[in-house]
Amino acid sequence: MTPEKPASGQLGRGTLLLMSIAAGLSVAGNYFAQPLLDLIGRDLQLSASTTALVVTVAQTGYGLGLLLLVPLGDLVERRRLAVTLCALTAVFLTLTAGAPNGALLLLGTALTGLTSVAAQVIAPFAATLAAPAARGRTVGTVMTGILLGILLARTAAGLLAELGGWRTVYWVNAGLMLLMAVLLRFRLPALRTTAGLRYPGLLRSTLALFGSEPVLRRRAALGALSFAGFSVLWTSVAFLMSGPAYGWQESAIGLLGLVGAAGSLAASTAGRLADRGLVHRVTGVAAFLLLGSWGLLASGGSGGGWSLAALLAGVVVLDLAVQAMHVSNQNVVYGLRPEARNRLNSAYMTSYFAGGAVGSALTSVVWGAAGWAGVCVLGAGLAAVVAGLWVAERLRDRRPVAQAESSPRFTAERKADQLS
Repeated sequence: MTPEKPASGQLGRGTLLLMSIAAGLSVAGNYFAQPLLDLIGRDLQLSASTTALVVTVAQTGYGLGLLLLVPLGDLVERRRLAVTLCALTAVFLTLTAGAPNGALLLLGTALTGLTSVAAQVIAPFAATLAAPAARGRTVGTVMTGILLGILLARTAAGLLAELGGWRTVYWVNAGLMLLMAVLLRFRLPALRTTAGLRYPGLLRSTLALFGSEPVLRRRAALGALSFAGFSVLWTSVAFLMSGPAYGWQESAIGLLGLVGAAGSLAASTAGRLADRGLVHRVTGVAAFLLLGSWGLLASGGSGGGWSLAALLAGVVVLDLAVQAMHVSNQNVVYGLRPEARNRLNSAYMTSYFAGGAVGSALTSVVWGAAGWAGVCVLGAGLAAVVAGLWVAERLRDRRPVAQAESSPRFTAERKADQLS
């Protein structure tokens, strides 16, 4: 295995900002359709079931990209991979924008989801280029861009659709992604890590990391459960806001993304705290904030001024907690094995994404059976498991010193888990 060349100091503020914007625009393409499904269905004369598949195929494409494309960062030159994925995303967004029928719409959406994992190639690339003492802050900055892309995509889609129809948002994002590809090509340094494996072996080694890295397993579980809670909120809140308690229109509901975006400010702070060696405390605070947010959200289900204030506060706290948890998790995971950083990210993000998908699926069932109250119980239950896992980890790490020192495996795990 050929190690990476030292890259500390190669990441200036302008380049980091560019990488954050590129990552956010990459993931945004998977969320544009959510507030536009009715409009798209009427324009292309699609049934409701076919239109609903737009969201499903976007998620499926993204999941396949995490498994099949992100590990390539440990095999091929990283700048070329990032630029190629951004350029292909632009092409596939163009296919979606010009789709004359449902079949091409679904094909373009699936392929866009597949290549939009450029964001998950850019994140470990930035961590590698950053100086070790600034890795947490760097990861936090890129993750802020990604979260803003997810949350603001719905708002942007609604605004642009009003100006020029649902296709406009895809044309605009295609142009921006092409611009990102060009800028990344000229601003990023070339960086290659040779894993010493062929592609099939690379994929097998990605899955094998779950068996060989207990820290990865623990952090992947925390990430999956916290993102499941995130999906529970954002899958159900539109039903609440459009229902009898509030009676909001779709355009107003889309503005909730702006409220949630306030939580993205947690990413930079969480990253800075991780750089100071406080990554475990950040994780713990995030876990209990996540739990507390569902109390606020439960209070927001009845309608009225105070109820709305509690709901908005809960949205901010939940998004803040999820972002802080995610940044602290990635900071630890990226420090485990620098030469396998893309495979580690692939393994972690696949778990993270799977958690979100499960959260969305559970919400559909719970909302039909128990409404907003049931959704809040589900979210609080997931958050309680997150808090419980963090407490269990802390108790495990506080075993008697003699016992810890007698266990080489524990010592190795503890050292890896402290990396940030």
